[in-house]
Amino acid sequence: MYRTHTCGELRMDNIGQSVTLAGWVQKVRNLGAMTFVDLRDRYGITQLVVTEHAEASLRDTAAHLGREFVIQATGTVIERASKNPKMETGDIEVELTALRILNQAATPPFTIEDNSDGGDEIRMKYRYLDLRRNPLKNALMLRHRMAIEIRNYLSGHGFLEIETPYLIRSTPEGARDFVVPSRMNPGEFYALPQSPQTFKQLLMVAGYDRYFQIVRCFRDEDLRADRQPEFTQIDCEMSFVEQEDVLATFEGLAKQMFDRILGIKFTEAFPRMPYNEAMEKYGSDKPDIRFGMTFNDLTASVKGHGFVVFDSAEYVGAIVAPGCASYTRKQLDALTDFVKRPQIGAKGLIYVRCEEGGGFKSSVDKFYTPDDLQGWATACAAKPGDLILILAGGKKQTLTALGELRLEMGNRLGLRDPKHFAPLWVVDFPLLEWDEESGRFFAMHHPFTSPKPEDIPLMDSDPGRVRANAYDFVVNGVEVGGGSIRIHDSQLQQKMFETLGFTAAQAEAQFGFLMNAFRYGAPPHGGIAFGFDRWCALFGGADSIRDYIAFPKNNSGRDVMIDAPSPIDQAQLDELSIVLGTNAQEKN
Repeated sequence: MYRTHTCGELRMDNIGQSVTLAGWVQKVRNLGAMTFVDLRDRYGITQLVVTEHAEASLRDTAAHLGREFVIQATGTVIERASKNPKMETGDIEVELTALRILNQAATPPFTIEDNSDGGDEIRMKYRYLDLRRNPLKNALMLRHRMAIEIRNYLSGHGFLEIETPYLIRSTPEGARDFVVPSRMNPGEFYALPQSPQTFKQLLMVAGYDRYFQIVRCFRDEDLRADRQPEFTQIDCEMSFVEQEDVLATFEGLAKQMFDRILGIKFTEAFPRMPYNEAMEKYGSDKPDIRFGMTFNDLTASVKGHGFVVFDSAEYVGAIVAPGCASYTRKQLDALTDFVKRPQIGAKGLIYVRCEEGGGFKSSVDKFYTPDDLQGWATACAAKPGDLILILAGGKKQTLTALGELRLEMGNRLGLRDPKHFAPLWVVDFPLLEWDEESGRFFAMHHPFTSPKPEDIPLMDSDPGRVRANAYDFVVNGVEVGGGSIRIHDSQLQQKMFETLGFTAAQAEAQFGFLMNAFRYGAPPHGGIAFGFDRWCALFGGADSIRDYIAFPKNNSGRDVMIDAPSPIDQAQLDELSIVLGTNAQEKN
């Protein structure tokens, strides 16, 4: 055996025992007469000591150790003279009697410490080294624990884990597909699934009334901190259920996860918030409700005073930043620059300082009297010492921009504590959203989402007003999961396809297999999918999901460690009947 114990295992109870450890050299301290070595494995670090009385060959081997050498060390557990309370093994050390170098190591390109000196790109290139660091190790251990709890809960509630195909057909809706050429069917392609949506519905038709899968999904879309081209979903579906059944089941899952993983107990039901309320109060369909600062509609009260920005605006909205009346001109200019960023798109920012001693100071004093500003303060419930921040413009764009400003102020004021969790359900989403460029409706979720039964008559007269039987699980401004009750009636599904602009032939070509299955008795069904990577990052207190994925891609969708994607040989292209375009040929 290479080891009798791990490097995180030994304690005072082991004193006097002869042990063998194996692992990587974290640090070597040569003090002349004595050499100390910190030995690391997945479980922890143990200090080894080579004394001046050790055999010359042992002292010589210790003198040649370098960082990240792989070694085997045998010795006796003794009590440390200088204990280290920061280490779990800090009360003991191992006095060596034998030392063997199993593998030498080149000097790592960055320090393998909790706080590394390596930048993102270099650590991504040497990911196998980065994974030796405690933050990433702890992240993957958290992911493992969460996966076990999820499987235990769902299995305990009658769900079967069933795998679905990775090679499917491409569909035009949603994000771009990754496509896979078929050698046996020249000129034809598979797609990698964006989700197992149609397959889990087919499992409901097949009678497997409670399905789940912790499944890999793929989307060829632009990336950011919480997106990867390949990601993991907790995919679930249930038959003979209504929306309340689904929410109750998966609220139970969420509560158990908070309890078992973080030790946080939620005894009350999670709040429910309609989509329209979320947009009107928070400017987002994934509101962060850890703090207030909700929106105040000032549109009616600010018009007619000759200030063209307000007079021409469809919507004028305000938030109150508590205790921020002392903000300097420099700070206010920084906020103005923030809202004018292209990704936010506001044209400017209006402010009103509610002075501590009474009175007001604003950027629009020329147009509004102190009484006018008092009216705004009253409408916003602003107190002396507060700062009112106002945006104006088209309603949809202004609500979104005001939502970003609210989150920015929440960050600045320390109101978004990652250790405080505020979950809720957002419900009653619109079924459809209109796209001006293409002049047609698109499904806000997917084409199989059921409308509210009472709104079905509006499918013909006013499709934009139809609400969906859809719901999102939101925590701290992060959409952790989302789902819906599905359409199980063939005629209603056909109506949905027509509303989305599909001809009968297009619907048949894309989804005929599902429509045909519905002819054989589809039960009422619905489900939900959770973003597993996001949920792990949320529980770990991180903004990015990268550290919770063993081998992630960078912001360009590349794996810089293995240098993928990469060109393939012409012989492979010929075998797949693929001819590259001019741009791809020049690149290769």
